Amino acid sequence: MSELITTHSLGKTYGSRTVVQNLDLRVPEGCVYGFLGPNGSGKSTTMKMLLSLVRPTSGEVHIMGRRMQRSTRRDLLGEIGSLIEAPPAYAHLTGRENMRLVQRLLDLGNGQVNRAVQIVRLQNHLDKRVLDYSLGMKQRLGIAMALAREPRLLILDEPTNGLDPAGIEEMRHLLTQLADGGTTVMVSSHLLGEIDRTATVLGILSNGHMLFQGTREQLFDRSVPDVLIDTPAPERAAALAARWSANRDGDRVRIPGLDHATTAQVVAHLVNERVAIHGVRREEQSLEDVFMDLTGGRGL
Repeated sequence: MSELITTHSLGKTYGSRTVVQNLDLRVPEGCVYGFLGPNGSGKSTTMKMLLSLVRPTSGEVHIMGRRMQRSTRRDLLGEIGSLIEAPPAYAHLTGRENMRLVQRLLDLGNGQVNRAVQIVRLQNHLDKRVLDYSLGMKQRLGIAMALAREPRLLILDEPTNGLDPAGIEEMRHLLTQLADGGTTVMVSSHLLGEIDRTATVLGILSNGHMLFQGTREQLFDRSVPDVLIDTPAPERAAALAARWSANRDGDRVRIPGLDHATTAQVVAHLVNERVAIHGVRREEQSLEDVFMDLTGGRGL
């Protein structure tokens, strides 16, 4: 799969404060790329550098095989839709009037505008003033404005802000639909569960450094969940397995960080010591569990 976005040693500093450092992004074409990280990790700054809204202190941004710079900026931005921070609509105008402004500015056809509005299901609210929109409706209008040009790349910073559960579900289906149709979507979000259900590739940022980049399967392969042993003698079993850092956890034994071979060794040791074992399994992990482990327990 070819890469639509690549960065090389991308960095941004403000005075003595480093926000992004030596960042090498690899965003494959046609995917939903989930960009995760605690608050202040550098996600928004990175997205702004991709869009040439913030000038990098070091490194390069390449989009669609071309370096983002003054001579290419106009052409590249014509292939990119984005929603960064607040939706860019005029509050005193209606949704329809805002979409007409976008249409005139970008010289778009009626069909392009209508399709964008229908994708976000805003067609029944176009004659309301944006001032009277809910935050979720404003988000949907902002995404419609970004989609109207039919971009190859869509960059969204927290697109589910203000959406109710039904709206979040619609957004998830929208992002998946766009990727299935060939649009590359890069999305940051604090809703790890939604990213887990939507993104096919993940990038995890902390303190301006990339901690992980790859598929969900690759991420979970890096994480070794605890082994749980069900036994009627948990106290004795934990004592016998103390060298593997075993601990009693209610009616079972919990052992962290064991690979498959060592797990088999522990079980064999307990069986040899005549400890009855009713079950052995790994604790189920969510994306949030793995994320918290990678970032040292820092939340989004």
